[in-house]
Amino acid sequence: MGISVAGRTVLITGAAMGMGRLYAERAVREGAAHVVLWDRNAQALEATAADLRALGGSTVHPHALDVSSQEEVTAAAARVETEAGAPDVLINNAGIVRAKYFWEHTPADIDAVMQVNSLAPMQITRAFLPGMIARRTPARILNVASASGTLSVPKMSVYTASKWAMIGWSDSLRLELNQSGNGHIQVTTLIPSYIKTGMFAGARGPLMTPLMEPQYVVDRAWDALLEGKARLQLPWTVPLGSALRGLLPQPVWDVVAGRIFKVYQSMDHFTGREDIR
Repeated sequence: MGISVAGRTVLITGAAMGMGRLYAERAVREGAAHVVLWDRNAQALEATAADLRALGGSTVHPHALDVSSQEEVTAAAARVETEAGAPDVLINNAGIVRAKYFWEHTPADIDAVMQVNSLAPMQITRAFLPGMIARRTPARILNVASASGTLSVPKMSVYTASKWAMIGWSDSLRLELNQSGNGHIQVTTLIPSYIKTGMFAGARGPLMTPLMEPQYVVDRAWDALLEGKARLQLPWTVPLGSALRGLLPQPVWDVVAGRIFKVYQSMDHFTGREDIR
């Protein structure tokens, strides 16, 4: 059963630009009472907040923080609870990528990717869940994963690991909430292939999988989120690839993925921005 954000509180991480900003615009246009923006880029955050305020109708709360810092997350969550209450809609959108062979990653690379892409969504959600549970009103959580969390991709080992973790945690959380009698909170896991945000500039989508437009993905994800849909995989080749990987013997899948679908070559020409939170 779908819900509306009208009169409610929406919190988005990685909200200063890209898809995070698009989610925020959608929230304002649909009448959210409070739109909370989390991002570490303070300058871009303030610019986005000003643009959203110009749209009118919502109180916009920009908070500059690094979501990989537990201390900063805890402090920011407390401010949100005071200013707007626990969010009715939480969108864990922030993410970063490091595209290189595993042994070329520094320890700092590994920590950053796992912290931002996997641990931060868990800690942020944990900070707000008690309030969302106690309120007993319909609530939604969108966790942004990646098709890389379903298929192995060379030069993406750490990023892929972070998104596999995101998918496993997100769907387990969905089941736990339903099992414990807290089904008023529905969790949606978004699993997209490459998107034209600049984050994956130079990446080449697998066969029949062009880079998607950000607005298209946001619109589809927004609808799935409000409907409480468990999982959204975009485009159609993502669930196909997952199914084939499960059905085919590994040597056969390696040939299909490497030579036919070109999954294993998709990051060979990567030039995108590495830090987007």
